[in-house]
Amino acid sequence: MPDQVVWFDVPVLDLDRAIQFYSAVFGGKVSKQEYPGMSIGVLPHEGSEVGGCLVVSDSIKPSDQGPLLYFNAQGRLDEAVGQVEHNGGKVLQAKHSIGPYGFRALVLDSEGNRIALHST
Repeated sequence: MPDQVVWFDVPVLDLDRAIQFYSAVFGGKVSKQEYPGMSIGVLPHEGSEVGGCLVVSDSIKPSDQGPLLYFNAQGRLDEAVGQVEHNGGKVLQAKHSIGPYGFRALVLDSEGNRIALHST
């Protein structure tokens, strides 16, 4: 079965602040793209990899109660977690084992979304 997730939108309140947060935590550039009537921040991905973007919307707002997205911090989980608070986020649960699935840290991004940073 192919990847079930093909794209996702992360709701944000301040696009530039969110781009700064995710660029620092991911250690890669989030690219701002402008379209008539809207701007988005495209998260780093290549080719057919699952991708997503940061988006300001009147109809969806950041939340710490919705689905939990796991973002790949392979080989740099400690560094990624170290960037969270320096860039307006909050560490909810420090790096911890999730058994045979590796390690994760739960954080709030700069906008109030609960996300997981993951590494094997």
